[in-house]
Amino acid sequence: MKNIAYFLFLLATYSSFGQITHKRKLSMLGSPLEITVVAQDTIQGNQYIDMAIAEVKRIENLISDWIPSSQISKVNQNAGIKAIKVDKEVFDLVGRAIKVSQITSGAFDISYASMDKIWKFDGSMKAMPTEEAIKKSVSKIGYKNIILDSKEQTIFLKIGGMKLGLGGIGQGYIADKVKELLQTKGCVSGIVNVSGDINTWGKQVDGKSWTVAIVNPMNKNKIFATFPLENSAVETSGSYEKFVVFNGIRYSHIIDPRTGYPAQGIVSVSVFAKQTEIADALATGIFVLGVEVGLDLVNQMKGIQCIIVDDKGKIHTSKGIDIKKFE
Repeated sequence: MKNIAYFLFLLATYSSFGQITHKRKLSMLGSPLEITVVAQDTIQGNQYIDMAIAEVKRIENLISDWIPSSQISKVNQNAGIKAIKVDKEVFDLVGRAIKVSQITSGAFDISYASMDKIWKFDGSMKAMPTEEAIKKSVSKIGYKNIILDSKEQTIFLKIGGMKLGLGGIGQGYIADKVKELLQTKGCVSGIVNVSGDINTWGKQVDGKSWTVAIVNPMNKNKIFATFPLENSAVETSGSYEKFVVFNGIRYSHIIDPRTGYPAQGIVSVSVFAKQTEIADALATGIFVLGVEVGLDLVNQMKGIQCIIVDDKGKIHTSKGIDIKKFE
């Protein structure tokens, strides 16, 4: 996560109930950040959003591996050398990330940041990397080599050159924390959208639920379903813009951290959950696991639902979603 560039524009929508919907769009780490709040007036709306931005910056400075002074960067800088004491929220976040690694059999792994960047998705790749290069690229990845000491509240990376990157869970965590903060400050309704990691609470000013549209990844101008979000979250991961094709096989930009090979067979995963953090991490894991294994995993988890679009354009859903109801 990079530093935040301040707002591009403001939008306020007034209602007959004396409340307004106030929105601000920003840029974070080169990715869009959008915060929408329901407030009494524009002044209160700006106060809420300013609080949210301060919270984003606070968490960035703890967990961003792009900021050399962050606690995660300190852990990375001392890989193979010594354990680093961190704040409880950083320690707990890493602990939860490891649990997701366990339930996805390593398909999600925050030590993916140790990977050598041998795959290029900017059009410059003319041939696949060699098998040897692919194997070497993931040699330092492995969540089992992240050592947590709960008594000392330290994190230690066993292998020199290991590196943690919380991008696959951190944006969801930020969305959850911003929502939590604004609720404690009296904001009764809103949406936090951190680069597609969306969390909502309350209702719109007209009393209706917030809604999210799921875009058809094979045709971005078409929406195949619109879902109401009632105090819940959704995250969508897609590979429909970044991929390469070799020998007629489509390889996505999402790499399997266990093998070094790009994930295949899926172009989009949307995960619905109460918390954006778990939706964020699971979406990546499901992408790597594939349709069958991913759906089987979700169907065993309480309170989690998902929609998967495969590379043939076929839509797959977990047991709790009837897509026809929302078309």
